[in-house]
Amino acid sequence: MVNRQRWLRPLALLVVVGLAAAACGGGRDDDDETGSGEAESGEPGEVPGFDGETIKLGVVTPTSGRVAVIGEPLTNGNRAYWDYVNEELGGVAGRYQVELVVEDSAYDPPTAVQKYNQIKGDVVMFNQLLGTPIVNALLEQLTADNIVAQPASLDSFWVREQNLLPIGAPYQIQAMNGVNWYVTEGGGEGTSICTLRQDDPYGEAGQEGVDFALEQLDLELAAEATFPVGNPDFTTQITQLQGAGCEMVWLVSTPTDTGSALGKAAELGYAPQWMGQSPTWIGAFVDSPLLPYLEQNFIWVSEGPEYGDESVPGMSELLRIQETYAPDQAPDVYFNFGYLESRAVHQVLEAAVEAGDLSHEGIVEAMNSIDELTFDGLFGDYGWGAPDDRDPPRASSIFRVNAEKPIGLELTVAEHEAPFAPDFEFGA
Repeated sequence: MVNRQRWLRPLALLVVVGLAAAACGGGRDDDDETGSGEAESGEPGEVPGFDGETIKLGVVTPTSGRVAVIGEPLTNGNRAYWDYVNEELGGVAGRYQVELVVEDSAYDPPTAVQKYNQIKGDVVMFNQLLGTPIVNALLEQLTADNIVAQPASLDSFWVREQNLLPIGAPYQIQAMNGVNWYVTEGGGEGTSICTLRQDDPYGEAGQEGVDFALEQLDLELAAEATFPVGNPDFTTQITQLQGAGCEMVWLVSTPTDTGSALGKAAELGYAPQWMGQSPTWIGAFVDSPLLPYLEQNFIWVSEGPEYGDESVPGMSELLRIQETYAPDQAPDVYFNFGYLESRAVHQVLEAAVEAGDLSHEGIVEAMNSIDELTFDGLFGDYGWGAPDDRDPPRASSIFRVNAEKPIGLELTVAEHEAPFAPDFEFGA
C-alpha cells in the first residue's frame, strides 16, 4: 500500500508540472498570497478565496461521465448543507457566506489536475475531491500549495496526510469488517472468499482490507479478479470467479460497473454471496431488472444508520435540510456523504475564523487544533488533531437490499467491528 502511493506521487507531480502552465490563467499564484491572513482586529483578513465577506470553497468532481451518478448527488449534498448554513445560521461564524466553485473532473486524473490549478488561487480550501485516483494525482500539489482538501474517498492512506480532511471509516476498515462479519456471523465459515475489484488505487484499498482480514482469520484468498473503470464486459472476470469456486466475492467498484458485473453474473447463472463496499451501490438499482438478483445475493457494507431513520438526530436534520434546500434530490447515499463533507469543512472553518485566519496556513493550524470531528450519528465521530493523532471510526454497518426502503437498503447489523480492526495501522 505505502509503496503503491510512493511511486504514484512522482507521477502525479509530473502531470501537475505539465498542466500548470496551461491552467494558471484561471487562478492566482500562491506566491502572491498575503502573509497569515490574520487582521489586526482579530477578524480574518482578506486572502485568496476570502474577500472579507464570502468564503469560497473548491469542488472538483465528476459531473459528466460514468461516475457522475456519484458526483452529482455528492455535490448536491455539499450545496444543500451550505445553503442551510448561509440561510439559517447567517454563514460561518454567523456572518460569512460560503460559495462553492465547482469544476468537472470527468473522473479523469489529468483533467482533475487541470481544474484544480484553474481554481486553487480562488478558494481557501477544497470542500470535495472525488475519487481515490483523483486525490492521488493531486496530493503532491496539495502539499506543495499547503491547501486542505476533503477527499470524497475513504482510502486509509488519507488519515495521516496533513493536507487532507478525511471522514468516515476507511475502505480497508469496511472490507475487514465485512469479511469478519461474513465468516463469523453471516454464515460464511468454511466458504471460499474472492475479490472482484477495480484495477486502480481505489480497488487496491479494498483488496488491502480483505487481505488483512483473511490473514487475521487464518484464511486464504481463493481468487482476485480485476477490471478497468468502465469495463464493457465482465465475462472474463465472472468466468474466472466461477472457475475458482468463489462462494463470497468482495466487490470494489462504482455503481455503473456494479450493474455490469452483477448483470453478467446473473446472465451466466453465477450467484455467490456478493458483498460491496460503500461506493458500489446506488438507489437506482431498485428500479432496475437486476433487483431480484440483488435481493438474493448482494450485501452492502458502509457506515451509519439506515437512511430515513429519524430516531437518529442527525438523520432527521439531514432530511429536513434536503427537503428545504434540495427538494428535487431523491434519497441517496452520496447526498448523505456530500452533506457530511460540508459538515466537516464547516467545523474547520469555524475554528479558522475563531483564530482570525482563513489563509491556507491558518486553515491547517485550525484543523490541527480540533480534538474531534462530530457527525450527529450519521457517521462515527473522528478523533482529530495533528495527523499522527487522528483516529478514524472502526465500525461498519451491514445492509441487505430491500426495495421498500428509501434507498433500497435495510440495516441488518449496526456498528460491527472486527476484533482486529483496532490493530490496523494507518500510515503514510
